[in-house]
Amino acid sequence: MTSELEQRVVRHSPSTGAGSPHVWGIYEPDTGSIQYICADPTTRKAALIDVVWNFDPASFATSTQSIDQVLNLVKEHGLTVERVLDTHPHADHVMASAHLKARTGAPNAIGAKVREIAQLWRDYYNTPDAFDPEADFDDLFEDGATFDVGDLTVRVMLSPGHTLGSITYVCGNAAFVHDTFMQPDSGTSRADFPGGSADDLWHSLQAILDLPSDTRLFVGHDYGADGRDRPEWEATVDDHKARNVHVKDGTAKADYIKTRTDRDKTLALPDRMLAALQINLRAGRLPDAESDGGHYLKMPVDKF
Repeated sequence: MTSELEQRVVRHSPSTGAGSPHVWGIYEPDTGSIQYICADPTTRKAALIDVVWNFDPASFATSTQSIDQVLNLVKEHGLTVERVLDTHPHADHVMASAHLKARTGAPNAIGAKVREIAQLWRDYYNTPDAFDPEADFDDLFEDGATFDVGDLTVRVMLSPGHTLGSITYVCGNAAFVHDTFMQPDSGTSRADFPGGSADDLWHSLQAILDLPSDTRLFVGHDYGADGRDRPEWEATVDDHKARNVHVKDGTAKADYIKTRTDRDKTLALPDRMLAALQINLRAGRLPDAESDGGHYLKMPVDKF
């Protein structure tokens, strides 16, 4: 029998009342990513968050299977896309931002510190003129920025640690916390990528735990856990305070940083990372075509 970890699982987390969004989570099994639709129940306006453009790291072939699935769900539920959002330049999957902007006409956005991330990776790729976030994203959100999705207001929280510019989107009693938390039985996300920091991640986690206790926290990834072979991506602030294996109530900062740092030393680079970042820092757009009409990526050797 095929595990749900190998399937494209979709679940709906319904609105709990005024000011609370409907949320659909769409699990992408190749990368363990969760993509989200956040929708206003009244106006049916929606934001798409961290959608995947499928990419095969062996062949470098792409497909729009996940994009198509998300947009079909939008159509099925009678929604209108108002925003295309990403929480950070992902290292483990290629973002669908540019594709979704072209197909929906909605503006795309990411955190303002993507400018600093772009500079960091210009150096790694030795491409001093590459990456122009102002050109590729319509909005670069600062910490504390707000915007509307229908009648709902979304607030941006800077949540560094996994990357130096990761952001959380808080919409009513839903928070899209990306690569900060994992599910309570898995702990938290890694902090060892360039610009990452376990100390920064600790502070980001604590800020998220300061949200109201019933806030639904929607994570960026799940890979299952011991005794659990189905993907999960939703838990409340109270759930994490009670059960998160890395940061439950009573955890000392020094103990967390040691746990996180020791774990990160055992982790390999994601197999899509060096390809994905030079696409994602263009909002999911390939480098310009060369004389033969093809697109080509540049890979650093012996830098990681």
